[in-house]
Amino acid sequence: MNKSLMETITHNLIAVFIQILCFLYFIFPWNVIFTIIFAFLSHIILDDLSFITYHTPDSMKKDKFWLIWHYIIYALSLFSIVLFVIPYWISILFANIVDLWDWFTLRPIQKRIKRKNPDSKWGDKYYMHQIIDWVRKKLFYWLPNRIYKKSGILIEISIIIVFAILLGLLNVSLFID
Repeated sequence: MNKSLMETITHNLIAVFIQILCFLYFIFPWNVIFTIIFAFLSHIILDDLSFITYHTPDSMKKDKFWLIWHYIIYALSLFSIVLFVIPYWISILFANIVDLWDWFTLRPIQKRIKRKNPDSKWGDKYYMHQIIDWVRKKLFYWLPNRIYKKSGILIEISIIIVFAILLGLLNVSLFID
């Protein structure tokens, strides 16, 4: 399983954009159903595109650039959650459900099991990122691998800026109307 993932803020901004469009163009219950489906699919597509951005598979805590980038991106991610979670919780949840399941549910359980039985393969087949890896191999195999290129942050910064501007143009409300 590949560890190259888009950052939470990117998933959140696109999730909010998706929910706004779904609630604008679909009636209940279709607005909720399509928000869930499109937010989930956006995670797959974004993580597939992460190969063209700076996303080292392992921590590089001795690299100042890596540290500074991650302090900034984690702060922005937390800010995006605090800012948008109340009115847009459904899209944010489903745009991040893959990471919540793989990184915060399955991985800790698997670590405990592997402490007792290091050869255990328990849980490997339940990782949702396998879907992402499969899609990447089938549809996005042609993308260059830039996960170690520091200039790759410019691509993710561009995505963040574009969607922040789009949300601004849509007059995003932080309150449910």
